[in-house]
Amino acid sequence: MSESEDKDSKTEEPTEKKLKDALEKGQTAVSRELPLLVSLACFTLYFVFSAPGLVSELTRTLAGLFEKVGQTDIGTPLDATNFSTLISTRLVLLMAPLLLILMAGGIIASLVQNEPRLVLDRIAPKATRISIAKGWSKLFGKQGLVEFLKSFTKLSFASGVVFAALYSTPEALLSGMFQHPKAFGGVVFDLIERLLISVCLAMVIVAIADVFWSRFHWRENLKMSRKEVTDELKQAEGDPILKARMRSVARDRSRQRMMDAVPTATLIIANPTHISIALRFDEANDAAPVVVAKGQDLIALKIREIARQNNIPVFERIELARALHKSVSVEQIIPAEFYVAVAELIKIIYTRAEKQ
Repeated sequence: MSESEDKDSKTEEPTEKKLKDALEKGQTAVSRELPLLVSLACFTLYFVFSAPGLVSELTRTLAGLFEKVGQTDIGTPLDATNFSTLISTRLVLLMAPLLLILMAGGIIASLVQNEPRLVLDRIAPKATRISIAKGWSKLFGKQGLVEFLKSFTKLSFASGVVFAALYSTPEALLSGMFQHPKAFGGVVFDLIERLLISVCLAMVIVAIADVFWSRFHWRENLKMSRKEVTDELKQAEGDPILKARMRSVARDRSRQRMMDAVPTATLIIANPTHISIALRFDEANDAAPVVVAKGQDLIALKIREIARQNNIPVFERIELARALHKSVSVEQIIPAEFYVAVAELIKIIYTRAEKQ
């Protein structure tokens, strides 16, 4: 069967077990745009609220370094290393909050989509992952074409939104060129702020669409054929043939136990060959007569045969046999409404025993 035919046969929605197995294997629905959106939003918020202070601090730091440039001795490689380390350390300290925010945003966006799992199979080295043929098919096959169209659509949409937001930017830049340099810095800051907010708004729509698409695509790839659903149902509930066989074995064992209990009976009530009820009554242990075996047709005949072999009296009482067979289960005491009728039969047995 070809791959297309195989996909066409997968028309059933994935079962809970199939979804759970996929998650345990690390096959999750992941949107790559959501972490990007969160990181971009975090960067935008940081820029809007902290950029002026960051720029001022960075300016003071660099100004202090340049003011002391004549006093800094860089005569040896070690001096140059120490100087570059000093600058790098200060820059890292200034940028550390932004880096931490970006990292936290990316992690949170990933955790929102799926709970973390350690799937060793996903990181285990496999030769198929470096296959040139598979890599080529991913790039230029159907999946590659879909990814290209998605990227092109996202880029086009984001570009359109940014263009619309910055349509009046050239006029603002031209007017800012005739202002004081500090005032022009404010114009540039507003321009960057507007650009970032526009990109964030565009990415919100793109991320929402990508989240829905990734979920839809994930479930589509996990769809099952009717045979797979049937096989999974058999595994979950057991093979019907095997279950029927087990029920048959259980019935046979129950029937055998019942036949083994017939010799302990006190009397048999029959109808006359279709139904047999074996009752036991032991004054010392039984509060009332107990059904130790019952059956119809062949089982009834077998009960009567065992009764004859063990000299157990058989009474033909059609209505009583039918009523007992219908209302009493094996190893249960007979209901009170049958006490009188059964007691009369037991009395007959005791009378016979006394005469002998």
